[in-house]
This record gives sequence, C-alpha cells and structure tokens, in this order.
Amino acid sequence: MTAKTLQHRSRTLAAASLTVAAALALSACGFSSDSDSASGSDDASAGAARTVKTAMGDVKVPAAPQRVVVLDTAELDSVLTLGVKPVGATHADVDSGFLNYLPKDQVAGVTDVGQMMTPNLEAIAGLKPDLILTSKIRHGDKYAELSKIAPTVMTENTGYPWKENFQVHAEALNKQAEAEMVTDDYARHVADVTKALGGKEKAGATEVNMVRFVEGADIRIYGKKNYIATILADVGLGRPAITDKAADGFSYDVSPEKIDLADADAVFHSTYGDPKKAKETQTTGSGLWKNMDAVKNGKVFAVDDQLWIQGIGYTAADKILHELRTSLK
Repeated sequence: MTAKTLQHRSRTLAAASLTVAAALALSACGFSSDSDSASGSDDASAGAARTVKTAMGDVKVPAAPQRVVVLDTAELDSVLTLGVKPVGATHADVDSGFLNYLPKDQVAGVTDVGQMMTPNLEAIAGLKPDLILTSKIRHGDKYAELSKIAPTVMTENTGYPWKENFQVHAEALNKQAEAEMVTDDYARHVADVTKALGGKEKAGATEVNMVRFVEGADIRIYGKKNYIATILADVGLGRPAITDKAADGFSYDVSPEKIDLADADAVFHSTYGDPKKAKETQTTGSGLWKNMDAVKNGKVFAVDDQLWIQGIGYTAADKILHELRTSLK
C-alpha cells in the first residue's frame, strides 16, 4: 500500500468514524437493551444492541463494540482495515505469529490468544470481549463456548467469499461507511492495475497460475475459487485450462513429476513450511521446472505465502495488487 493510499484511507476512515459515532449518539435510544450480552462486557456500548445475520443465526451485538477478539487471519485483516484494533487475536502457524504483512504498529499490543485452530478460551474470556469474530468452518464446534464469553459472529467459510465476509465483519463492528470507502479504494486500485497491464484485453490474454508448495502435502495449482483467484479475476487476468480441473474450484494437486502442468504466461509461487519438506527445493531445481515457458521467459515470481495465501482481506489485497502490477507490467 502506498503512502498516499494510507494517508487517504486514514483520513476517510477517520471522517467516517466521526459520522458513524454521531449517528449512533442520535439513534441509540432506538436500540433495545440486550440482557444476554457477554458477562465480561462491562463497556457502556454493550447496553445497546443490533442484530447481525450470521452463519449461526441472528446474533445481537453491541452498538459500537470496543473490545473485539478475532480468531482467524481474515478477521484480523478485516478489523485492522476498518481501523479497529482488536484486544486479542489468534496467531497463524508461522514464525512471525501475526502475519508479517500487517503493519507492526497496528498489531502491537494485541494479545495472542493461541493458535488459530486451538484458541485459548480462558485467555479470550480474560480479555472481557464484547464481540468475537470468526468462521463456522474454523470454530463452529466451539460456538456454544464462545457465545458464553461474548456475542460471536461467524461467517460460513473463509477464503473465496472474503468480500462478503468483510461486509459481515463491517456490520458487526458498525463500520459500514468505512467498509464502503475500503471497497471503493480497492475498485480504483484494481482499475489502475488493469490499465497498467495494457487494459482488459491484454490482461485477459495473459494466463497466470498460482502455485503453492505445502509441507506435508502435494503441490497445489490454485483454481478459480479461492482468495487469490478472486484478485486475479478482478484484474481481468486469464487463467490456464488446468485451473478448471481444481477440485471444488480450489486447487489441482500435483507431484513434482507433474509440475510442468503449472506452466503459464506467468507463474507466482509461495511456500508454506520448510522448503525442502514442501518439495519446493526439489521441484524448482528440476528439469521440468526449468523447461517451463514461464521460467525461460523470466516470468516466474516467488511471493510471500503469508501475504498471498494466508492474509485474506483488503489490506493484503492492496499489497498483492501492487506486486501484480510490478511483476507483470
């Protein structure tokens, strides 16, 4: 994200926050009191409630949540993008804990409440949150326990429906005005990148693949129904026919001996885990890899897995768009 974009977003979010705050002050008397709010939520905002539609049904949330806990990377990206600093968040299975593309000042002071798939419920309760954000696919089995701590808003899934999920997060936080500015900024950035790549026709004629080396699994050639695929589609980039073979649209998995199936006009690749155990070292050193047209043409780009695959949000997308423009221009 450029300094100019950051300054613009900071100003617009600040202005929107003032507008929303004023609106809340005028309309607070119209909200019904929610006696079932979390026992740890002592903030005055917990006295008024709004209803949010979630994957687990309607959930009453505070008018203006003040102590938010997020349990996945997408939710962390969402709240920070909307100008909200959570009191707690789970960490990803990476050395950096919180994903490294996130601004350090924005995650400084956020309490780590455990690994993403095994959050520490006692630590979460100790933070006295008034809102918890996560997804059913991640923590649906813990919904009853989480709901006893604070109103818990779950989306159905993560990844591919990230834009819809962002709107749910914005509604839960009462940050719809800020969300609109974020999506408008994203649309402008997408248009700028498409233009920089020669326009829609030229972008569409450029076939791009995303390959992920994963420790303990086969190599993934990403399909058209995942987070990164939506960004490539927004820019208007073409995708090779191999992507249509992806199971459920997510990924088509191959062994190092079939890596040539990933060839395209441009190939981006990332690694999750140890490069040797993920077969990255073996694969990128092979004759099959070196003979791919993308490699011969200098159109293979190693990218940060935390940013391109794990982030799942508008702050990550903004940075990815910048890297796409730089790599493919």
